[in-house]
Amino acid sequence: MNFLATLSRLAAAALALTLVTAPANAQQSQLPKPVAQALARAGIPQSSVALFAQGVEATTPLVAFNAAKPMNPASAMKLVTTFAALDLLGPTYTWKTEAYLTGPLKDGVLQGDLLLKGYGDPKLTFERFWLLVQTLRARGVTEIRGDLVLDRTYFELDSHDPAEFDGESLRPYNVGADALLVNFKTVRFLFVPDSELGTVQIIPEPRPAQIDVENHVKLGPGFCGDWRRGLHVALRSIDDRTRVTFSGTMPASCNEHYWNVSLLDHPEFVHGVFRTLWEASGGKLHGRVREGTAALGASPFATIESPTAAEIVRDINKYSNNVMARQVFLTLSAQILDLPGSYERSQRVIRTWLDSRGLALPDLVIENGSGLSRADRISAASLGKLLLTAWASPVMSELMASLPIVAQDGTMKRRLKFQGVAGNAHIKSGSLSDSRTLAGYVLDRNGRRLVVVFLVNDPNARASQPAHDAVLRWAYESALE
Repeated sequence: MNFLATLSRLAAAALALTLVTAPANAQQSQLPKPVAQALARAGIPQSSVALFAQGVEATTPLVAFNAAKPMNPASAMKLVTTFAALDLLGPTYTWKTEAYLTGPLKDGVLQGDLLLKGYGDPKLTFERFWLLVQTLRARGVTEIRGDLVLDRTYFELDSHDPAEFDGESLRPYNVGADALLVNFKTVRFLFVPDSELGTVQIIPEPRPAQIDVENHVKLGPGFCGDWRRGLHVALRSIDDRTRVTFSGTMPASCNEHYWNVSLLDHPEFVHGVFRTLWEASGGKLHGRVREGTAALGASPFATIESPTAAEIVRDINKYSNNVMARQVFLTLSAQILDLPGSYERSQRVIRTWLDSRGLALPDLVIENGSGLSRADRISAASLGKLLLTAWASPVMSELMASLPIVAQDGTMKRRLKFQGVAGNAHIKSGSLSDSRTLAGYVLDRNGRRLVVVFLVNDPNARASQPAHDAVLRWAYESALE
């Protein structure tokens, strides 16, 4: 795609688009009464919230309360990343993962290294990585005499500390981006309780070759609500192996459950998973893992492709996947600028794209594209403008379809069931310890659609869900009356 041509096209389209700005008296606008009452009951001052609402065909907002105030949008920032990705990369864009042979292949034996080059695939799951292994086997490779070499140069990243954000280094949402990200660098452990024997079986799916599991979990009393409350996990490196130890008590009333844990660094994780899958398929790997780069002009021996960008964006927004969002954000600079993807370069691409769209968002601060950031900022009016622009764009249907449907799926599946707005709103929610947000589209009871953005930044933000629900009910029942 010619980026300059794309920007010219978008700039021309922007000239014909009447963009909406918050009125000068936005700060004097009033919150809907049910919303104000819900905030009062939660003990959240109105100075800690912002609301923007506007019909998609209107030229001025219905409500613009504190709408120009920059606030942390939490995961609602994914709307910026995913709209940009659909618009710049296109809904049918796919990510590649390539395999190269660096020596001759004779009678199934590779006299050299196997090199894997990643292009930032956000959804290179175990199943799809297994398909790459099977493709290599089907094309005649049975034994690798050299090393497994990883080319991760598509992204240019500083070292990532998974504990930096909240101290939870093993949580999957804290995994750093990588050009060769396999299964989100996460192992899914299946816990299978046996009440008759009083034991719990723990099964890693799959087990990276260098991982050992030590199980000290016992069955105990209690209800299986928060089943992991009494469990603990710890890692310890012993020589070239990693021991994962689970301990504590699991309620005997539980059925089977999964616990996703982030393990190892990126190269070791890829190595461990590849060796496990390769040897399970009957292959042999003699060497170690190391970093390298594909030879310029070399042709890949095998290639697999990701799902389309439209499908990737759907997973990101429906389930608020932070790691996938970071991968997409970095892809913007790698693909558009033809340079290794970096957060700083992608921030520049976003700015240029917004300018081409005629979207002046001076309050926008976007760190990594996922919303898992203390530094991110955007106003309710700016996020509302973005959604109004998206509504008039060619990728409107893909973006809206990616948003959770209230009471039906994704992160909104359990919200507002059996109420009028159920099934009539596509909403991206967001949450941090001091931030709760929602942004999206509501189809009201008379069939009219409006954009709604509600941001809460307050130490007591987690108590604001009734106010969020009140916003959605108001938008459905009476906003446009």
